[in-house]
Amino acid sequence: MIKVLQRRFALSRQGAADLIKGCITCIIQDISFMIPVGLLYMFVMDMLNGGISGNRIAFYVAGGLACLCLIFAAAYFQYNATYLATYVESGVRRISLAEQLRKIPLSFFSKKNLADLTNSIMGDCAALETAFSHYVPALAGSLISTTLISVFLFIFDWRMAVAAVWVLPVAFAITFFSSRIQEYFNQKSSAANVALEDGVQECIENLQDLKANNAEEAYLRNLNRKIDYVEKRHIITELGTALFVVSSTLILKFGIATVALVGSVLLVRGEIEIPLFFLFLLVASRLYTPLEGALQNLAAVISTKTNINRMNEIIDHPAQSGTRHLTNNGYDIVFDHVGFSYQPGETILKDVSFTAKQGEVTALVGPSGGGKTTVSRLAARFWDISRGKITVGGMDISQIDPETLLSLYSIVFQDVTLFNNTILENIRIGRKDASDEEVIQAAKLANCEEFALKLPDGYNSMIGENGCELSGGERQRISIARAFLKNAPIILLDEATASLDAENETLIQTALSRLIKNKTVLVIAHRMRTVSGADKVAVLSDGIVAEQGSPKELTARGKLYPHMLRLQMMSRNWEI
Repeated sequence: MIKVLQRRFALSRQGAADLIKGCITCIIQDISFMIPVGLLYMFVMDMLNGGISGNRIAFYVAGGLACLCLIFAAAYFQYNATYLATYVESGVRRISLAEQLRKIPLSFFSKKNLADLTNSIMGDCAALETAFSHYVPALAGSLISTTLISVFLFIFDWRMAVAAVWVLPVAFAITFFSSRIQEYFNQKSSAANVALEDGVQECIENLQDLKANNAEEAYLRNLNRKIDYVEKRHIITELGTALFVVSSTLILKFGIATVALVGSVLLVRGEIEIPLFFLFLLVASRLYTPLEGALQNLAAVISTKTNINRMNEIIDHPAQSGTRHLTNNGYDIVFDHVGFSYQPGETILKDVSFTAKQGEVTALVGPSGGGKTTVSRLAARFWDISRGKITVGGMDISQIDPETLLSLYSIVFQDVTLFNNTILENIRIGRKDASDEEVIQAAKLANCEEFALKLPDGYNSMIGENGCELSGGERQRISIARAFLKNAPIILLDEATASLDAENETLIQTALSRLIKNKTVLVIAHRMRTVSGADKVAVLSDGIVAEQGSPKELTARGKLYPHMLRLQMMSRNWEI
């Protein structure tokens, strides 16, 4: 049962157990609400049989107080078992989703946009939180308690019982068989929500470009259309759900009518007595009210299927795994006939083979789209290869836990990601247990001191969201300081100076020359002058290593490499 609930509702094992507990407490609570009906029936019977003695009055007073205590206790335990447990599970679910996203290959993120993933972690979890605190336990409690009460009614008189309960399967069948229609409506609403969130986020992130191109008005018109479409989809979804829920509720109303009609006929024939007729009228009036809520709960539970499927897509995605024990002998990186594709049928790398030796700088060059960045990401196991083998010091990286493997790498990307924190804390990401002195030493090696000490609070200055208070060169130097602090034996450089001015480029190249000493260095290069100091060059083109060797060797006997040199010389000499 627990495994079924885990799968059906994307729950943890404890969450599934708590859901069962919540359902049980709801059943007890619903049954406790029926006990006063029995007490009232006994009271009416005493009245019809000649009045109530003093002892019976005390009994009914005590019974009433006991009912109140029972209902209070049932409500208390029901609240703790549903609401409080659900809030705990909601936190567990968000953490488990974040943990899964941390473990799955980065290729997954190329298929998803940020708004979609954010909506899964926040919006879908919130929807399920509401479902498990308000809908699922209440629905289970209503169904099971109603079944028990129905059995109790059949014991008294099967004809009156049939008159009371025939509406129940009909009403629930109408709502249940509408599940596919409701799921379709909810999928459309969910897609509209994601599109709107993506549009809002894109607008905020690219506001500068929109202003620069006078495109704000046109973009906002399109965004307004998305807002209107979301409103339209939600109205359609609500109407679609209400159509079936209202129809089911209307069917329930016939139950009281049939109880009154059948009871009247049987009473006239003398086949039942007035107290029994009165009992069934009392039970029927109490029976259908919670079921109206149960039908709404059933519709709400059905609507969560879309949210659950989106979350299960993340949970079920194969995660990268491996041993946490490193067995490498040295730090040579070897690509052995490596093939890779992001999507089936879309080949990025066909057959890549080369070696980046320890103590040397290996440069990856080639035309745009040749696979340079992909190769560097594969070397760090950001993705898993389709075929071939990648080793570090003879160790197959596909068998190593990605986080353990990345302890060997320091990576400097062209696009730096910084956090809205101090300079010290942004550098400390390189090694979280580093002291302030060690962080400042790494900052000095990366030439960060030159700008950090000019800020009001020095290294403790806040740098804004993604380092918006700093220039591009200053942000890049913080990234290099992280690499100094980590001091890993393998360095991956994604053309760290490609978009910088001459002064910043000189400072960063000076810092990089200190960083790469005696390490295995793999650098993605777009500028040929970056390559000139490399020990080895691998030219990537059309998914293969077209040629490789030292810069001097390739200049003498290569084809693509000399051609790229000539093109860059021509562009350098270009003037306005």
